Amino acid sequence: MSLPRIAVVGTGGRALCFVETLLTRHRAARTLVALVDPSPTRLAYHNELITQRWHAAPVPTYAPEAFDRMITEQRPDTILVCSPDFTHDRYILAALAAGCDVITEKPMTIDAARCTAVLQAAQRSPRRVQVAFNYRWGVYRTKVKELLATGTIGRVHSVNLEYLLDTAHGADYFRRWHSEMASSGGLLVHKSTHHFDLVNWWLDAIPATVHAHGDLVYYGRENALRRGDGRWTEYPRTTGMATGDDPFALDLRETESFRRLYLAAEADSGYIRDRNVFRPGIDIYDQMSALVKYRTGEVLTYSLVAYSPREGMRVTFNGDRGRLEYYEFTGSHMNRAVTGSEFQNEQHGSAEAAGEWIRVFPHFAPSRLVELPPAHGPHGGADEVMFEHLLGTNPPPDSWDRPAGPEQGAASILVGIAANQSIATQRPVHLDELAPLPAAARRLRDLR
Repeated sequence: MSLPRIAVVGTGGRALCFVETLLTRHRAARTLVALVDPSPTRLAYHNELITQRWHAAPVPTYAPEAFDRMITEQRPDTILVCSPDFTHDRYILAALAAGCDVITEKPMTIDAARCTAVLQAAQRSPRRVQVAFNYRWGVYRTKVKELLATGTIGRVHSVNLEYLLDTAHGADYFRRWHSEMASSGGLLVHKSTHHFDLVNWWLDAIPATVHAHGDLVYYGRENALRRGDGRWTEYPRTTGMATGDDPFALDLRETESFRRLYLAAEADSGYIRDRNVFRPGIDIYDQMSALVKYRTGEVLTYSLVAYSPREGMRVTFNGDRGRLEYYEFTGSHMNRAVTGSEFQNEQHGSAEAAGEWIRVFPHFAPSRLVELPPAHGPHGGADEVMFEHLLGTNPPPDSWDRPAGPEQGAASILVGIAANQSIATQRPVHLDELAPLPAAARRLRDLR
């Protein structure tokens, strides 16, 4: 019996993670039959890795305009979408029309009209659409779900989530196509979809109303000039330029993947990966806040800052039986979990504390730290578990409802889409005005 056949659309950095696992851990579960990308250079680099690093046969390659021909010639069962966000809906719709299942990277798409089109197509099709929300699959984040679902702090009434992107990670979104609202929906769609999905899933709740504010206060030419950093605005890109003391300069010659995927591919892709983060024309926000009300009454207070000196998130849940706090911060001694004994030596919640931990504060009782083993691998070990469920031969049933379909994908991006509209109109936005989710659904698990 032949193995299920899978084609990958998009051959950027994230696609490499999927291709590697398809050709190593899940080689006996699926056959990689095609790669689709506008850049022949990137496609050639992937095939070089496939043959030389993973010792497999080269894979047929196609340009995006040949997608339909690829379907006819290679007969894939599943399309894995890793292309830029604004193209996701194109491939999802084409794959469903051709009778293929779909696995798509988040966000499922970037605006309300495309979201509606994907939902309608998925409802008509017998094929399956899955959204790769890798944040759900981490050990600590799954433990938060378990603690809330088992009533550890009673019924949750409010959530506060603060996410900080540091000036290494955060700046990277302002170099690339992510810095254009028309390509990414801004960080409220591209990045925050992770966070909105986590809260939706943690609460098992469907968002209803959003009121938001957002600004571009740090990146971009005008902000650099205002701070007196005008010397960093003088070049359109940073590779090969005299950038002096610019801490945001990225040299694409420094790593093989940057050289081969981006620098060498510029001539046939037109994609400049290292644009100056202080250039004119950036139209997304680097500072955002939102107030989200759920159908079942819970309230989320959310903030994202993309120019912080440190990175991580702080999430607090207030329930009628206590409070739960989840921290995930990076630092000089990060890349491991903070154990219970180490926690005693940390300044809890301070700028010096780094690591990942959960603490429960019951009413009328001492607080307790939730002990968990260290997590290893990309995204805190989440990728390995997620890939097993998305790509494995017979993935086991998941106790915590981590697999996500198109309706759950919509429930996350619609918060960001509504937030963008709220910022533009300076009024609250009801998600049902954008792309209605089933009116009778009360809990996220109903959206399946």
